[in-house]
Amino acid sequence: MSETIVKLTPSDLAALMCARICHDLVSPIGALGTALEVLDDESNEDMHEDAMNLVRLSAGQASDKLKFLRMAFGASTSAPGVIAMNEVRDLIGEMYKNGKAKFHWDTALDGLEKNQARLLLNMVMIVVQTIPRGGDLRIQCDKTGDAVILTMIAEGPKARIYDDYTRSLSGKAPGDGFDGRTIQPFYTGMLVREMKGRIDSMIDGDKVTYTAFLPQIAAKNAA
Repeated sequence: MSETIVKLTPSDLAALMCARICHDLVSPIGALGTALEVLDDESNEDMHEDAMNLVRLSAGQASDKLKFLRMAFGASTSAPGVIAMNEVRDLIGEMYKNGKAKFHWDTALDGLEKNQARLLLNMVMIVVQTIPRGGDLRIQCDKTGDAVILTMIAEGPKARIYDDYTRSLSGKAPGDGFDGRTIQPFYTGMLVREMKGRIDSMIDGDKVTYTAFLPQIAAKNAA
């Protein structure tokens, strides 16, 4: 395993990121297909109401995930310079409303530079995985001097930090190579390095903390 920062080709990075997006969307899209098959079957009319409920649920889930992923992975020109904090909160809330993590917010900031907002969403994707059985996830967004600090504290039973995620986040190759699961932390690390910042992580019992330190001037230039 290389201990230096990996340089993926643009085509490899694009393919792996597409694999991640497909992984997130395959469940609601697949459920939509199943529901439509039931609706097409005239012999199962008694199941049509349940199928329509599944259509509504799956379409909503697919829409919520697409909105979230468009912001998390989208081009820097796809959004205005500053993203309102309410919009960020709504994206996260809708994305994970059926999940096991309960979100708590502690921020006095009205908005974030778009690359900071993109990083925040990607950090959430990582930190949610640290509490696989659910729990509380507190998000803190602070500004001190010329830096923005994004802190996420996740607490729940069997909390963990995955070694492959840590390696990918630092720009190193996971033991078994990249896949749709580990490419997202790698992308997150790319965002941080482009903003001349860093992410620290630690675990204490059933509590995991991730903290990103972002120089404000560098973040504005990166946006």
